[in-house]
Amino acid sequence: MKTRILSAIVLVAIMVPLLLIGEVPFACFMALLSLFSLYELLHMREQKKPFPFLLKILAYILVAFFTLMNYTQNVFTSILDFRVVAFVIFAFLLPMIFVKKQEEYEIKDAFFLVGSVLFIGLSFNLLILTRNYDLSYFIYLLLITTMTDTFALVTGKYIGTHPLSKISPHKTVEGLVGGVLMGTFVASVFYNQVINQSMPLVPLILLTALLCIIGQMGDLVFSAIKRSYKQKDFSNLIPGHGGILDRFDSLIFVSLAFVLLIEIL
Repeated sequence: MKTRILSAIVLVAIMVPLLLIGEVPFACFMALLSLFSLYELLHMREQKKPFPFLLKILAYILVAFFTLMNYTQNVFTSILDFRVVAFVIFAFLLPMIFVKKQEEYEIKDAFFLVGSVLFIGLSFNLLILTRNYDLSYFIYLLLITTMTDTFALVTGKYIGTHPLSKISPHKTVEGLVGGVLMGTFVASVFYNQVINQSMPLVPLILLTALLCIIGQMGDLVFSAIKRSYKQKDFSNLIPGHGGILDRFDSLIFVSLAFVLLIEIL
């Protein structure tokens, strides 16, 4: 527990100043996290067999590119350059026809690289755009994920009896309810007092609760990935917490949902 708390303090001490500063320092930090996240996915996948070295290097370059794409922009209407997407598809699919043995690099390997690059790169790019859009909104999303995760853990530990999903046997229905209630309460109060006092409370509470639930679903999705590779954590980069994806799984899904709801919020 002490290790977990100490790691959390160090992480907060690093992230908060960069979050407040924003701009290039925050964008570079997100790019660094995206590279570590890609490493966690590839390392987990390579337990079965390694990827070609050059393709891994290319994957890291492309993730950094997607993460930093339009990093100074403060709106969510950026146009994804399909030339870049086409390059990603060609770069990872065409090598299949040049390998000596088909089993060394197959279609499922190519699709894994394509999906990982686009998912990780665009997700962390979205976090940069959210910070640029408004620091208050980024804090709002952080409150949703941290409060929901924390109180889901506490509630589930003390009164949880009904399993939520076979994917993560330690998660309970009671934990989900407790986490969503507290996450909704804290984040809604913050939104009402800091972002927009004129928004009607009922829609605000419902939308915030929806984001809390989506965050927990994101946690389960990443748990399913770990379960498929028989891993407890994505890595041990953050002592007591696991890896970058173990900490950012809920935030990634909440930010993706936030983009869909931004016109309402």
